[in-house]
Amino acid sequence: MQYFPRIINSLITSGILILFLTNCTAQPTDSSNTEIESVVEINTVGQIPPPSGFYRLPLDSLHVGSFLRNLSLKEDNQVYLYDGSLKYNQSAQYAIIDIDVGNRDLQQCADATMRLRAEHLFQTGQFDKIQFHFTSGHLAQWLKYAEGYRAKISGSSVTWVKLANKDTSHANFRKYMNLVFSYCGTQSMNGEVEPVRIEDIAPGHVFHQTGNPYGHAVTVMDVVTDTTGNKRFLLSQSYMPAQSIHVLKNPTNSASSPWYSIKPGEPLVTPEWTFPSGSLKRWKN
Repeated sequence: MQYFPRIINSLITSGILILFLTNCTAQPTDSSNTEIESVVEINTVGQIPPPSGFYRLPLDSLHVGSFLRNLSLKEDNQVYLYDGSLKYNQSAQYAIIDIDVGNRDLQQCADATMRLRAEHLFQTGQFDKIQFHFTSGHLAQWLKYAEGYRAKISGSSVTWVKLANKDTSHANFRKYMNLVFSYCGTQSMNGEVEPVRIEDIAPGHVFHQTGNPYGHAVTVMDVVTDTTGNKRFLLSQSYMPAQSIHVLKNPTNSASSPWYSIKPGEPLVTPEWTFPSGSLKRWKN
């Protein structure tokens, strides 16, 4: 999923269309007997009950998995688009994450994975790690944006010019993320992530695939294990157009949904995308 529809006109007029078209232990928690039927009484991702015989491992409070588990879920279980309208397909989601979509068609699939990563880093004070490469290869750093620097694009060149006062607020951070969403995508993510074995899957990892013209990316929200080391995992996505970030149902196994499992060499089938084997990746820094 690329950002083509939303900025193609501006790219044409700025003369950089060609450049950007290459883009866009511990004791287990005893919840194994809880049936996965409804999200009505579930308030956070970490309260989604695991399948029978599986449990969550404890995580440090600064771990991205702890952040993801503590994300709130909305009572309204419908997926809305950025313009407030309902998504046509309302069958893919198990729960809706309580995080804003914005009012522009920006926060699509890869953007949602970047948003979750950046929000964790912002909330844990790891500001120097909040940085993403544009599809052109130019680096956009939150700390530089917070100091008042803005990207000036001229042809194939991107320079940073001091145009605003220092502002480290979350509201300004959201403006920075909109810039990232506009010039980053599944293609640019190639330089930000690296492959990881399915056996080593962990919260915060992503399933990521590039394509021509579109690719897709989803976030691993949580992982549970049994006493023999088998793992199950939750996934979240946004899609195109920009829409509510939502926890995905498992379309291939309704009995264990929303939890997923795949073996090495197998594809991952989600409600709206199938990832080939080898698509699991982790952020490099």
